[in-house]
This record gives sequence, structure tokens and C-alpha cells, in this order.
Amino acid sequence: MQPAQLTTDSFAGYPPQARALVAGQLAVLRALPLVFAALLLRECREYDWRFPAEQQAIRDQFSFLASLDETSRRQLLSGFAAVRLPDSARNIDWVGQPQQFLDALTASLWSTHQIDGFRQSAKLYALAWRKAKPEQPPVIPRLTLVVFDAALQQQGYPLFRKLRPHGVFVPQVQDADGWATLVAHGKRRAQLHPLPSGHIYIDGADADPSLAGHLDTTSYEGLRSVRVQLLQRIQQILGTANSGPEQLRTTLAEITPRSLHWPSDTTGETFRRFQLDVLTEGSGTQIFSTTFVQWAAREALRRAQPVTLVLRYAPRQHSLNMNEMLSGQTQGNAPDPAGSLVDADMGAFYAWVDQQRLAGAEQSALLVWSQAHQQAMLVGPGMPRNTEAAAPLSMAQMLAQLAG
Repeated sequence: MQPAQLTTDSFAGYPPQARALVAGQLAVLRALPLVFAALLLRECREYDWRFPAEQQAIRDQFSFLASLDETSRRQLLSGFAAVRLPDSARNIDWVGQPQQFLDALTASLWSTHQIDGFRQSAKLYALAWRKAKPEQPPVIPRLTLVVFDAALQQQGYPLFRKLRPHGVFVPQVQDADGWATLVAHGKRRAQLHPLPSGHIYIDGADADPSLAGHLDTTSYEGLRSVRVQLLQRIQQILGTANSGPEQLRTTLAEITPRSLHWPSDTTGETFRRFQLDVLTEGSGTQIFSTTFVQWAAREALRRAQPVTLVLRYAPRQHSLNMNEMLSGQTQGNAPDPAGSLVDADMGAFYAWVDQQRLAGAEQSALLVWSQAHQQAMLVGPGMPRNTEAAAPLSMAQMLAQLAG
């Protein structure tokens, strides 16, 4: 089927909101190159379970495409129209199974050396539609709070080397109730600005219930049963004949919360699917708690764009060979506090980088606190770069400085 042949019946298998969205955009979809239409439909098919920011981005793209005259649209999307598709991809139901089609497309782009041209076409399109439909800044300045659990220690390790050039290093934090103060601050932001998916808490161990009740919450230990089931499925896939990365990727993408017998909870279907995406799309998120926190933070900022993000890194297990890791039978494996600290330190830097990619970055702030070392890092507007605090600071004082 070509895009010009699409009808409302083509989307009968889509969930309600997605079906209504694409039915109202048939004229736009029919005018698109097949490859680009499949890319867009992959996002549309999951529309019902996307975060509000993602839903707005999809609507903005349709609005932008509809605003273009035929010549401008053809010129902008010419790189997608020029992609040479193998028969194996053409025979896939790209409307009903856009992810499977795109997995086959990706393999073909690499094998036929078309990947560089495809990336350039995607970059040009992204620049064009974002220029026409720029992201709106958050209603309040974005704040990310990162905590290294007290168990994360390594003798002589210099903290925050990547972040120090960008803000104020606090060599001594004086606060016995630092976590409680941080929790209270996060709760207060959520109560004052009750935004859908606007406040998220990600924990590398068990979530603190005093914070989990106020922010959308996910935790490594809270997803233990889901992680075990996924590792079992990965083992089954890898054990089949002719299995490979494409088959594994496609199979994992088709897993739903219902297929894992995931019980309904207070987080709702959107956040439940977000958690599942973290575990099925992230490399190592099923195995290492630090990887889980880092990837979940990256995806939360990219997709949900919360105004409050709380991350707590806890000890991960030691590295073993891949077969042992994927078996899921590593309960007796000892934690690695030194390696976990390195992971957390890099994870904090990545959180700052990801936060800087969003609208309103110039007003955004980051606080990183190591409980074991009682040291912290403050990055944000008004914070002098590459400096060191002259006196000890409490958690309340640091939060007040970031708030201006």
C-alpha cells in the first residue's frame, strides 16, 4: 500500500485517540513519502499512551506539514522519498506494524549505506518543523535533583569533575536531614504546580513512599517482577534459531503491560508504558540499577519534559559475563559501591546535558548531592561557574540559592 491509498479503515487497529487523530489528517498522510509516513505513524499509533509533551509534538508536526505548499513539502521530504526499500520491507504492513517496518528499514539503511543520507534528511526536517513550531518554555524553571546513596563510595575519587566547570562546588554539606529537606521541596513543587507528568521521581532501589505519593514514581526494585519476566523472554529469543538483534528489538517492542500481566496501579497507562519502554529499549536497564536510573532520566526529560525530576542512585551489582547477567540468576552477586559511584557521577552529568536540550534551559537548575561525601554541586542561573563555596551549606540553603 502507498500513502495515497490510505483510508480511515486503514487505522481500524489503532487505539481511539490515535485513530481519531490520523483520520483527521488523512489528506496530509496521503501526500507523504512512504518512509516518512511510517515514521510518523509509529508515533501516532502510541498516541493514547504518550506524555502530553509528546502528543503536542505530534499535533505540531501535522500542523506544520499541513501548512506547507506541495512544492515546499516535496523539497523538504525529498530525502525520505529517495530511500531505496528492499522487498522484505515493502511486504511489511507499515500502517499496522510501523515498528516492524522501521526495524527492517534501519537494517536496510545500514547494509545499503543509505544511513548518512537518511540522518541528514531527518535532521533537516527536525530543524524546519521546530523552527516553525518551537517548544514552549516550562511554566516554572525546570529543576533536577540528583542524590548519590550513602553506600556509593570510592576512596580518593574526585566528585563532579564534569560538572565543576559549570557551577558551584560545595565541599561540605551540613545537613543531617538533607534527604527529608529535598523530599519536602519536591513535594511542595508538585503541590503548587500540579502538571500532568510534570514531576517525576526515579529511584535505583526502593522508592521512598513519602515522595512516591506526590510524584510519578518508578524504581528499580519496584519493577523486579517485570525485569525478571523480560530477562526470561530475552533468553527465550536468544535461544531460538536465526535470532538476532533485529528480531530481539522487534519482539521487545511488541511487549505490552498486559502481556506481562502487569497489574493496574495509580501511575496510569502512560507512565506504565514509559517504564516498560525503559526496560525494553535501554541497554542494561534490566540488569544494572545505575543504568536504569540514567536511562529513565534521559527518557523522562526527552519525552515527558518534567519541571521537577528527582533521581536517586543506589548500588548496582558487580559486572559478570553477559550470559550470567541475562540469566537473571545473580541474586547473590555482591554490590559494587565504587563502580556505582562512577556511574552515578556520570549519570548526573548526563542529566544536566539532557536538561540543557529542552526549552527554558537558561533558567533550569541542577543540584547533585553525595550523601557519603557530604559534597554537592549547584548548577543554574546566578550560580558562578567553576567556583567553590567558601562555607558549609545546608540543603535548604542550596535549594534557596538555586531558586534565586
